[in-house]
Amino acid sequence: MTEMQGISCRPLVERTRKTATTSTIPLSIDVAETTEARIRRLISENPLIIFSRSSCCMCHVMRRLLATLGVHPTVIELDDAEMGRARAALEVQDSAEGSSSGGPAVFIGGSHVGGMEGLMALHLSGRLLPMLRDAGAAWL
Repeated sequence: MTEMQGISCRPLVERTRKTATTSTIPLSIDVAETTEARIRRLISENPLIIFSRSSCCMCHVMRRLLATLGVHPTVIELDDAEMGRARAALEVQDSAEGSSSGGPAVFIGGSHVGGMEGLMALHLSGRLLPMLRDAGAAWL
């Protein structure tokens, strides 16, 4: 444990060692777990999760919107092949907003709400914040 400007910090090595052996950490990886099972587990363990490609600008816009609401989602960045497998595993249908690009997939409280268009529709209708509160992702 080290002190940095009055803040106690544990070395990253200790933390990594703990997450590798503990299967209850939400972002832990179990090599015996199938891709589909891992994705479903991540969705069930995180009140707000976004699956996105690293090059997707819509994910950045979604994170900015959510940050203005005081919410910070878990974001899993996938490459194109992984995104396709994730959508197939979850039987998520691409909407018009990302049918060929494999746009982001947002899950709130385990429910798929769509991508950027779905998130904005919830926000503009006034249903996003109550939905985030119900899922445990927002406290205000």
